[in-house]
Amino acid sequence: MTAATGTAEAIKKGRKFDQVLEGARSVFMRDGFEGASVDEIARAAGVSKATLYSYFPDKRLLFSEVARLECNRQADEALDVIGANAPVEQVLREAADRIVRFFLSDFGQQVYRICVSESYRFPELGRRFYESGPQLLRQRLRQVLSDYVVAGELKIEDMDLAADQFGELCKSDLFVRGLCGLCPDPSEAEIDRVVTGAVEMFLARYRA
Repeated sequence: MTAATGTAEAIKKGRKFDQVLEGARSVFMRDGFEGASVDEIARAAGVSKATLYSYFPDKRLLFSEVARLECNRQADEALDVIGANAPVEQVLREAADRIVRFFLSDFGQQVYRICVSESYRFPELGRRFYESGPQLLRQRLRQVLSDYVVAGELKIEDMDLAADQFGELCKSDLFVRGLCGLCPDPSEAEIDRVVTGAVEMFLARYRA
């Protein structure tokens, strides 16, 4: 796949579009971005390389679309699990646990690395990653937090800022160490430390 194309307009949908995405997802999740070959993606999708190229002329573009769908899928699952009437501490812990685990996953870190390394050369690719990552997280957190603001349990004047802050708290320590290859397999205790710290810090600032 060529490295010259990085725009959303390059995506052309067709009869086997979903089939290509599902095959690509399985290969990217298993082999990572660098390890995923076009031949293997085409084989997993059950299509020819010509069909694959007709939909996605650039592997970066294909990866960004897989990442967008995967982030949406995980966000939808999180909203399904989080109880609407649960105590705010419980809801925030569930949200933080899912966010931290995604940040620490091989897939989550690959998405971040590719965004950082390629967005300068391919601004549209960076925009797509931003919309499927930080912007999506902000939108979904707004949905969760707004009910508790209405109920008077949280006092938040700038909802976007609060949502962004919660996401950044979930990156504390382990995320950066993981990017640097210093924490390949964090323990449950280490994850719980970050989750607990994020929830406690957030509530210390925004509890009504």
